[in-house]
Amino acid sequence: MLVAMLPGSFDPPTNGHLNLIHRASAIFDKVYLVIAVNRSKEYLLTGDERLELMKNLLKDCKNVEVRIWDRLIVDFARETGARVIIRGVRALADFGYEFELAMTYKSLSPEIDTIFMPTDPKYFVLRSSAIKEIAMLGGDITTMVPKPVAELLIRRMNGKKE
Repeated sequence: MLVAMLPGSFDPPTNGHLNLIHRASAIFDKVYLVIAVNRSKEYLLTGDERLELMKNLLKDCKNVEVRIWDRLIVDFARETGARVIIRGVRALADFGYEFELAMTYKSLSPEIDTIFMPTDPKYFVLRSSAIKEIAMLGGDITTMVPKPVAELLIRRMNGKKE
């Protein structure tokens, strides 16, 4: 069985993220969607919020398992038997950063490979930071993120906590 993982902060989850996950799940026998929690990073959504959102958004993807992780990504791969790390890339600027990250992964765990998956062209400009800014300024994000994510972001930007 070929097991892959797709790590990220998913803060917030976008339609581009979902596109990558669905495409990966069609290629690999099992895909772990790994929600990274970095203690030194500030997030708009909590780890638990991102976990619940992704579980609900991916409930129909039978070979995708959503997990949360606060340690090295390569350690997650070792613990689960994932042999491939999937990284989405939108543009050449993304590739430079992702390539350096892949080399770091390789130096920490030579048995794990990284595959770069280019974004679908219709999601080319979707960047989580831009979506958060658009939502904060009252712009329409409904075409950029799934409906439950848009609703949560709109509530959050209006100062409502759940």
